[in-house]
Amino acid sequence: MRSFGWWFAIGSLLALSVLMVQGGVRDLLDGAPPGSGASPYLSFGTTIFGGGLLAGCLALVMNRLR
Repeated sequence: MRSFGWWFAIGSLLALSVLMVQGGVRDLLDGAPPGSGASPYLSFGTTIFGGGLLAGCLALVMNRLR
């Protein structure tokens, strides 16, 4: 589980860095466009969590194959 935790953190940070490079700070501060009905924090949170899960699960699979 230590390997999963490490790669989950790395994947989350990588997803966050990609969001920030694509103008995420501006999007997060400005908020969602009116009428979209989506919270920008929820969108960012699910993207970051998904990046962490992807990296963590890939680490577990690669460790199992080795």
